[in-house]
Amino acid sequence: MSELNYQERIPNNVDLNNDLSLQRALEHWQPKFKNWWQEMGPNGFQSSDVYLRTAVSVDSAGWASYGKVKMPDYRWGIFLNDKVENRKIHFGDNIGKPVWQQVPGDYRSILRRLIVTQGDTEPASVEQQRNLGKTCPSLFDLRNLFQVNVEEGRHLWAMVYLLHAYFGRDGREEAEALLERYSGDQDNPRILGTFNEPITDWVSFFMFTYFTDRDGKYQLKSLAESSFDPLARTCQFMLTEEAHHMQVGETGITRMIQKTILKNKNKRTIIINDQENLLDQKKNNFPQKVINNFMYANSIHLIDYFNIFCRGKLKKIKTFNSFNKKPYFVQSILNFSSGDRGIYSAIYNNQSPWYVSVFVGKKIYILKPLEKLTSNFKLTKKSINFSDDKNFKPGFRLQAK
Repeated sequence: MSELNYQERIPNNVDLNNDLSLQRALEHWQPKFKNWWQEMGPNGFQSSDVYLRTAVSVDSAGWASYGKVKMPDYRWGIFLNDKVENRKIHFGDNIGKPVWQQVPGDYRSILRRLIVTQGDTEPASVEQQRNLGKTCPSLFDLRNLFQVNVEEGRHLWAMVYLLHAYFGRDGREEAEALLERYSGDQDNPRILGTFNEPITDWVSFFMFTYFTDRDGKYQLKSLAESSFDPLARTCQFMLTEEAHHMQVGETGITRMIQKTILKNKNKRTIIINDQENLLDQKKNNFPQKVINNFMYANSIHLIDYFNIFCRGKLKKIKTFNSFNKKPYFVQSILNFSSGDRGIYSAIYNNQSPWYVSVFVGKKIYILKPLEKLTSNFKLTKKSINFSDDKNFKPGFRLQAK
């Protein structure tokens, strides 16, 4: 396993000190990045001590170093997963050939555009969220926001390294341009439209990290399979960080919904509508093992809503199914010790929308699609005050309860 060298001016595990030309180019870019961070990073917190984590290795247990630092002193670096010997291209016209360690001429323009577009989203999200720290619901959320921000900055470093190391003068010019565009700027906006929309409230931030970063995860997953090996290894490491961003969104949304629903003491009925299209998975050549377990992979996030909304312990499950004639379906009724009831329905090999409905007395909450909450009464935005966090490690008292 390669070590992460924090002794150098630019922390890395790519043996940067043995490529002096590349090292000088990146050290020339580094002050411009720091100036951008001061101007466009989290507004009002640059001189504050912030509790952040950094990587100590590139394996799954590598996120183990925590400490308080001022954000301009955070050690952004260049980290790639270890090289897999004899890795082969496993799709497309070049299937079975060794992966590329250098950029093939035929694919140079396409690869550069992919890397630039990915790199452009990273500073853009920091710019979108730079004022959120002033309205954070708790210190727990504030630390999570800053952790997301510094990791987006490191993702920018990852793409800039690839541009400098493998694309020559064109790459260096593109790296410079990544710090010249600004989110929402009329004259020089970010490349993708969604990264030019301001994020001014925490509901938008939670939705962004849960859904937009989920889309970003799949983008990184596809790039992690790239035939250009340095890009694949870079994105494999970035996925370790991206998982935390999605968790920030998920816990934020969950807390908002729970806080609203917990105020009502009436018994609840939670209805979840699901769909499982195994025929499509077969057509898409999914392995049979994946197909056999597809429901667990595809639906577990829906089924978790029973744990979120239903109180008490699960007492009984009664299941009905019909696989004798189309449409195939399964339906389960879940009874909880509190008197709450869950109803799960799934349609097989047919089209059906995903949604979650929560009935509490006369009030109805519907997530359809899951990222949009509607109700039969007026919804108001609520902020959550965790004032006790001032005397504890952020979130610790809440976890202890």
